[in-house]
Amino acid sequence: MAARPGLLFLRLGASIALLLALSALLPSSDAYDPLDPGGNITIKWDVMEWNPDGYTAAVSLYNYQQYRHIQLPGWKLSWVWQKKEIIWKMFGGQTTEQGDCSKFKAEIPHCCKRDPEVVDLLPGAPYGTQFANCCKGGVLNSWAQDSANAVASFQVVVGQAGTSNKTVKVPRSFTLRAPGPGGNSPYLASVVNGESASSLEPLVECTSHMCPIRVHWHVKVNYKDYWRVKITVTNFNYRMNYSQWNLVAQHPNFDNLTTIFSFNYKPLSPYGTINDTAMLWGIKYYNDMLVTAGPDGNVQSELLFRKEPGAFTFQKGWAFPRRVYFNGDNCVMPPPDAYPWLPNASPRLSASLTLTLVTVGTAMAFLLVHA
Repeated sequence: MAARPGLLFLRLGASIALLLALSALLPSSDAYDPLDPGGNITIKWDVMEWNPDGYTAAVSLYNYQQYRHIQLPGWKLSWVWQKKEIIWKMFGGQTTEQGDCSKFKAEIPHCCKRDPEVVDLLPGAPYGTQFANCCKGGVLNSWAQDSANAVASFQVVVGQAGTSNKTVKVPRSFTLRAPGPGGNSPYLASVVNGESASSLEPLVECTSHMCPIRVHWHVKVNYKDYWRVKITVTNFNYRMNYSQWNLVAQHPNFDNLTTIFSFNYKPLSPYGTINDTAMLWGIKYYNDMLVTAGPDGNVQSELLFRKEPGAFTFQKGWAFPRRVYFNGDNCVMPPPDAYPWLPNASPRLSASLTLTLVTVGTAMAFLLVHA
């Protein structure tokens, strides 16, 4: 989907750098995320050296979104040249079309389009075509979960351009397209369509909700000074794994979280000193992959909270989260009067909330389960 660029010119010395902060995975009307108010994708266009008819630039994408990945089939970045620029060579990326280069006879440019679109190279690309932070198939992990893999870069050798700070014109109308909430998702479409239109193989396990992901928040035990919750995320897709999955939950008692088992944890604290939002994700090589539907198609953990005197209660649904995101997709919560009420003094609890997630084209659904 199209992003909204904001331009800031920096450093007009030996090179020129252009920074663009893009809200890339949400439509413009929903670009502000209250749980990640500073989240954005920043693009840096850095002119590294001057050539006889242009320059060489390093272009980098930084995914500063705390919990939203760019998943397969990956990002696509396009722009519009302001003069008659061409791309002689590229490293770490390639354009989707070459355009009309018929007037060039000796050396043929990589791309002659006025509005080139660039994609990342695949893993395992030949060494001579690579560039730093390239070749991930367009996948960018979220900043909080894996900042080392939240950056992508490629290099362009630009011709028919200016050869100094005074004559060069930086491209305009940058557009970043990526699968995600609010945008097109051709990868998900390919999963739904299957290998052929006549395929009758089930795509999602048959359940009462017919949704691909279920998040189960189970209030498990009530101690004197603590209470325990079990979280289970289940994948009902037969054809899709979720690598580097994450879960974001908002609850007022996260400020008193004492122990978490089997998941990584990071407080997001979107409101400064108020610590009520947690990001959870799997431990590498243990449960960071949520595999397809079946006996192993789930991940789970338990959380131990310390009770806060004067605030803790099991009444009116207080024990359940206010918001839940899975991989950046928002699970719509049930109305407050649908939550179960529990006695504050009961040591063994039996109430749970099951949220089901629909990622493409339909509304969210929820089921309220009493164990």
